Parts: sequence; C-alpha cells; structure tokens
Amino acid sequence: MVDHDWPDDLDDDDAVDVRHVQPYEAVKAYRCPGCDHDIRAGEGHEVVVPRRDPGERRHWHTGCWHRASKRGR
Repeated sequence: MVDHDWPDDLDDDDAVDVRHVQPYEAVKAYRCPGCDHDIRAGEGHEVVVPRRDPGERRHWHTGCWHRASKRGR
C-alpha cells in the first residue's frame, strides 16, 4: 500500500529527475544530446538523470530539453 499522495513512477522506465544548473554553477563544458552542440561553461542548462540508471545522466540545453520532453525524448 502506498501511503503518500505523489505519483509513484518508479515502475516507469522513462522516469527522470531534472535539475536546472544556474550559469554560475556551470563550470565545465558538456555536449548536448539534443542538438549535439557544446554547452559552454557559464551557460545555464538542465541535468537530466534517469531514475533507473543515474550513471546515464546527461546535460542538455534548456530549450533542447523542453522540446525533447514534449515529444517524449
């Protein structure tokens, strides 16, 4: 029995946690999987972490992530 009122999506293989990285926190460059372009140090972006496999986290441009999440990645 679930004794909380938030969605229990642990059975959802596509469930992810998303955290916005502020520009002052972005100290490394990454490659966005949405557009295959650089995310420069100092550029705000999203860190997307699959709940089933946290080691597969990826850094996305905010706009790329919003577009991908609307179409189901």
